[in-house]
Amino acid sequence: MGATAALTAGSLAGPALAQTPPIELTPLGAFDSGVGEGGAEIVAYSPRGHRMYITNGAENRIDIVDISDPDDPTLVRSVDMSAFGDGIQSVAVGRGGLVAAAVKAADGTRRGNVVTFDRNGRDPRGYRVGVLPDAIAFTPDGRYIVVADEGEPVCDGEDLVGDPVGSVSIVDTERNRVRTAGFERWNGREDALRARGIRIFFPGSNAAQDIEPEYVAISPSGRVAYVTLQENNAIAVVNIANARVERIIALGTKDHSLRGNGFDASNEDAGIAIRRWDVQGMYLPDAIAVVPADRPRDELLVTANEGDARDYDCFSEDTRIGDFGLADPYPASADADDALGRLKTTSAFPTTFDDGGEIEQAYAYGARSFTIWDRRGEVVFDSGDEIERITAAEVPTLFNADSGDPAEFDERSDDKGPEPEGLTLGVIDGRRYAFVLLERTGGVMVFDVTRPERSSVVTYVNTTEMGDISPEGVTFVGAAQSPTGDPLLLVSHELSGTTRVFSITPG
Repeated sequence: MGATAALTAGSLAGPALAQTPPIELTPLGAFDSGVGEGGAEIVAYSPRGHRMYITNGAENRIDIVDISDPDDPTLVRSVDMSAFGDGIQSVAVGRGGLVAAAVKAADGTRRGNVVTFDRNGRDPRGYRVGVLPDAIAFTPDGRYIVVADEGEPVCDGEDLVGDPVGSVSIVDTERNRVRTAGFERWNGREDALRARGIRIFFPGSNAAQDIEPEYVAISPSGRVAYVTLQENNAIAVVNIANARVERIIALGTKDHSLRGNGFDASNEDAGIAIRRWDVQGMYLPDAIAVVPADRPRDELLVTANEGDARDYDCFSEDTRIGDFGLADPYPASADADDALGRLKTTSAFPTTFDDGGEIEQAYAYGARSFTIWDRRGEVVFDSGDEIERITAAEVPTLFNADSGDPAEFDERSDDKGPEPEGLTLGVIDGRRYAFVLLERTGGVMVFDVTRPERSSVVTYVNTTEMGDISPEGVTFVGAAQSPTGDPLLLVSHELSGTTRVFSITPG
């Protein structure tokens, strides 16, 4: 379908970017890993030497890049991770310049490693953690490293090899030991979790096996880690010092029938068609960040609601609504290909079917938004359909395009749309901003979240035409730590293998 396809009447109505935004993002230089896909996924920063640390999964290494001149990022050296595993997953920099990387094992059922080294990539030390260590973060004092051990199911063709437990590993760098916060105490309580809306559904797995930690954010106090459980549509609250999961926050669903919550549900609807639908969106967040508060109980959580399905050779929940059809009271034409028929949904929890095998309530993966939550899991703010409406207006040829390719215009509308995935927060001139990455459409959308309940869009920049495809990781650099004296934003792109530096200046 060409990018000139007609827009549905009223589809661009809604939020617009400010003509004079308070801040602007200007693309500067980019570091190109030279290997394309997998060459850059997560980026961390150290003000000592003004260096980026970038995961290069394609070659299982960390690239250390000097951005003293942000217009000309320069490779310092690469650090090979093959002695510790076969897949670099994430990287973080702690106080004092200690660098930590998460590396998975070659055997997907075995435990991986957290590897620490100095800012020059020397003196590596490995700590055995859980299965498939992914996102990683330091506490503000640098003592603890917290890593989400995803523990995904492992298949051999159509046969299940095993479903390792998910966990949260905590490395104490002072005592050189690892403690594990597990989910075993919820085993036998799976029905109670499902009753709260938490998705426990992999065949034959208990709660500890089914729960899959995805991303980690640390409270400013350093006492609590908030960990997204993406496929489970929940967030775990972890006591770091005690290495204990204190509770699990159920996130519920987003009602796409409400005003301001529309979305484009089909890649066969003749163009951009953002509408309200009788669909419940499962948030299924990826990245998470913490808004500090005077009292820990008043902290707020910010999530990028990418959405994700379990889709393996030995088990897949992923299907289309049209494969089942919609039960009454859905209109008879609602499951047509240009309506909800193409929309990806789950055949597992929480979908239910009537006696005729038709879906009683339609569910979608992800909420195509970012959300601010309180610690009870109540929504303080959700960006609604702003992301799709703004990308439709600003980059219509890339609307819900796969891999930022105009030839793939609208092709992700039946999946998860623009896929907000990466997220970070930054304070500039006393105002707090959320920087949200759009994995499919590309680019960075910026929201002012200073007053969380009244958050508003500020600006949007897309560097797809500069060769940056599929943004994945993002780091904010404050003015005091920047080589230029202006705040910077560092964005790594998974498919192009590039990491772009943006300068942030007043609008």
